[in-house]
Amino acid sequence: MQKQAAQDTQEIVQNLFHDQFTNAEVKFGYVSIPTGERLPNEGTTFHEEQEYSFITKGSLIGESGGVPFEISAGEASFIPAGELHWCMNKGDEPVELVFALVKA
Repeated sequence: MQKQAAQDTQEIVQNLFHDQFTNAEVKFGYVSIPTGERLPNEGTTFHEEQEYSFITKGSLIGESGGVPFEISAGEASFIPAGELHWCMNKGDEPVELVFALVKA
C-alpha cells in the first residue's frame, strides 16, 4: 500500500448540489478517498448537519462519538450532528462514497 500525499478535505469532496428550504438545508455530494488518506489529517472533525453516507467502493476505519468502526462497500452510515469523528482508508483501493448532509 502506498500512501499518497495528504490532501485538504476540500480538494476531494465534490458537492453535487446544495439546496436550502424554509426549515432545512441539504447538501449532497461524492468523495473519493485515496489509499492511506485520513480525514481530517489529525484529530477529529464535526459538522452542524446530520450525515448520511453510502460506501460504493472500498472500506474505511474510523471513530465516531468515541466508538471505533469499520465500513465497507454496500454499507451505509449515520453520524449525528455535532458528533466528533474521523476516518481513514487503510485499504488497497480508493474509497468512494456518496453523502447527504441534512440540517433541519
